[in-house]
Amino acid sequence: MPTRVIIADDEPIQRMDLKDVLTKQGYLVIGEAGDGQSAVNLARELRPDLVIMDIRMPDMDGIAAAEILTQERIAPVLLLTAFGDQPLVERAKQAGVVNYIVKPLRESEVAPAIEVALARYNEFRAMEGKAKELSEQLETRKVVERAKGLLMQRYGLSEQEAFRKIQKASMNNRKSMREVAEAILLTNEINEM
Repeated sequence: MPTRVIIADDEPIQRMDLKDVLTKQGYLVIGEAGDGQSAVNLARELRPDLVIMDIRMPDMDGIAAAEILTQERIAPVLLLTAFGDQPLVERAKQAGVVNYIVKPLRESEVAPAIEVALARYNEFRAMEGKAKELSEQLETRKVVERAKGLLMQRYGLSEQEAFRKIQKASMNNRKSMREVAEAILLTNEINEM
């Protein structure tokens, strides 16, 4: 399945040229916009694989639009610009842009830039998922440890016995150990009222 792309540039001729280049290289252009706000709205609606946009556009520039798309995790953004000055590059990095191409556009640079952008974005999403998973595991461990400590204190159980009680309740009730541990802590809280 071809990579689905939205292109945004306030110059119709530039958009047409970019669309031709992308189509020749096997990409599917699913939408076009002439300003940053329209690009954001279109991306929210169509959920493309990639958004390629110019920096200088009316209503909202490409960097501000890229920041919104990145924060909302809609799609990676590859910026096109005739301006290669450092402040713009810094703003683009801060906005979460995954790649940057300086105009005039050379056909031979487009596919590699897109592939690098997609690879970086996918790596970032995978790391983000792993970080979330690890965070949840850590939180679960903390809750289970607190519940275990409570059972040990209240019923004079060893650490292993307290763990087994939580584990057994988890299996018997088809609930996660975290849910069982949270229920133990909540019950204790209610009993102390």
